[in-house]
Amino acid sequence: MSVRSLVCRHPHSLAPRPIPGSFVSAATQSDSRRRFPRPPFFPFSRTMAITQQNGPEAAHKLLDFVNASPTPFHAVQVASARLERAGFQKIREQDDWDKDLKAGGKYYLTRNQSALLAFTLPQKWQPGAGVSIVATHVDSPNLRVRPISKRSKAGYLQVGVETYGSGSWHSWFDRDLSLAGRVVITDKSGDFHAKIIRIDRPILRIPSLAIHLDRGSADNFRFNAETEFVPIVGIIESNLNSLSSGTKAEEPSKNASSIQDNHHPALLALLADHLSVAPESIHDFELHLYDTQPSVLGGLNNEFVFSPRMDNQFSSFAAVEAIATFALSSSFNVLEGNVNCIALFNHEEIGSVSTSGAESSLIPFLLQRLSPSPAAYAQSVARSFLISADMTHAVHPNYTGKYEDNHTPLINGGVTIKTNAKQRYATDSLGSFVVKKLIERKGGKVQEYEVRNDMVCGSTVGPMLSKLGIRTVDVGCPMLSMHSIRETAGSHDVQAAIDLFISFFEGFADLHRSLNFE
Repeated sequence: MSVRSLVCRHPHSLAPRPIPGSFVSAATQSDSRRRFPRPPFFPFSRTMAITQQNGPEAAHKLLDFVNASPTPFHAVQVASARLERAGFQKIREQDDWDKDLKAGGKYYLTRNQSALLAFTLPQKWQPGAGVSIVATHVDSPNLRVRPISKRSKAGYLQVGVETYGSGSWHSWFDRDLSLAGRVVITDKSGDFHAKIIRIDRPILRIPSLAIHLDRGSADNFRFNAETEFVPIVGIIESNLNSLSSGTKAEEPSKNASSIQDNHHPALLALLADHLSVAPESIHDFELHLYDTQPSVLGGLNNEFVFSPRMDNQFSSFAAVEAIATFALSSSFNVLEGNVNCIALFNHEEIGSVSTSGAESSLIPFLLQRLSPSPAAYAQSVARSFLISADMTHAVHPNYTGKYEDNHTPLINGGVTIKTNAKQRYATDSLGSFVVKKLIERKGGKVQEYEVRNDMVCGSTVGPMLSKLGIRTVDVGCPMLSMHSIRETAGSHDVQAAIDLFISFFEGFADLHRSLNFE
């Protein structure tokens, strides 16, 4: 069996690689193992080459997408590039859509560089048309650098971080971590820019305490997230042999937009070097910690995806690939009915309440811009349907007692419909039926998930978006170790999710005409 090997190479020894997320459909590829150009921020274009490996082509494209997307900023950037290659035109919220939008057009917009909407208009589109939406999110639990991060103790340089979301934080110990995110800089002309950045090598680590110093940790590992969960980034060379109880940050600079006193000079210098600016040109940033170990296929037959951020970049990739594939297909030019749309939100892991979250104005804004009059808006909502796509829990062989006996989704067992009587998921019988028919249309398999009565159920963007009046159903593909720094999903489920979304875009309008539910 041919497997993909990891080959370490000198940063300058790699030829340019083809862009992650070209994600060209199999029908348009002459070589099913073809790899795609990677953008300059893809980390392994400098330090690592990944050779060919058996496994589904869709799973390989997912690896490219996730490896290129350590933060929501990067995920939106990669998704935008994929959409543009499929012929989508970027529009802005402040543009005059009455002049810019045309029937048969393909468009996308981003908000705050961290959320994305993309949609296609049918050939005979008119206001009042329904919108078929696949909604996902691109954020995942992680650690984020504090506004004042400069810390030191016992001869170590440390970086202050804040937890984001409900992570399995114990999994972050002893990992090779780096930084990625967005940096506000000024250029030589004095203009300000928001630049996406990624440090391509390990620079941080959260070291665990040796078991010899805490004998009970093997049976009961606990830590204080504020005092015992602080990454080290270097050593104070002038203080190697002395112990320090910590140093206080210096008084802030007189210039309010300067952050030079808030972070270690060496850290700012590293960022400046990657951005080709002076450290003084950095005025602010949002930096996330991420694991530098790449996403890979694993298992005896490469049936698994071992990766960070499966929740929920897995679903986000599938949505982007589906609408891009649909927009390039012959079906796009002949199908009538609904506007087809994907929505990649930020901040789902912390409640979705933000300008780029699912509780923002993004979906209402789209509906209102496409159907401005009250009557047309009401018609559009009544004709619309939303699939909330977020990962679900696969049955765990070591903890089968954590699952309801008849609701135990299997990895690579197909898309799972998620139901909760308390409406933590938005699924009802009518929405479930529609999804089953769409999956059946592509010859796929359906699974069911419902939580036990003695456990609390999580939630998704589905219930909050259903408040708009749009019929909504929650689905997801099964995975293990959700919210760990390394998660496990199914390599064959990637295509299953893509197939569902393509079937939704191709077939919902016809199916909707046959429904007499009111």
